[in-house]
Amino acid sequence: MLKGFKEFISKGSVVDLAVGVVIGGVFGAVVTSFTNDVLMAFIGAIFGKPSFNDLTFTVNGAVVYYGRFLTALLTFIITALAVYFVVVVPINKLRDRKDKSEDEMSNEEKMVQLLEQIASK
Repeated sequence: MLKGFKEFISKGSVVDLAVGVVIGGVFGAVVTSFTNDVLMAFIGAIFGKPSFNDLTFTVNGAVVYYGRFLTALLTFIITALAVYFVVVVPINKLRDRKDKSEDEMSNEEKMVQLLEQIASK
């Protein structure tokens, strides 16, 4: 039983997933800090309020904190943009390079086959 667990844990995909979760958590903290401490300071300088968290309205005695939602939405958008430009775009470029090199290899292989056919005649 322990042997099977040891094999499961030592697989690369489990380790990769663990690293991804840890990095993702830290990355989330960095983006949240950037949003709250940097962007909101600029927004406060422009609009007079350093944080959206205080924006509320009341309905029948219930307080709706729509400012907190705006802050969370801004954090999500910044995170999505950062992931796109830091992870997705470079990976797509690497895949395009790999696909191009495979296409070039297949063209070269086709040329070699044609030359072999010509030489055998």
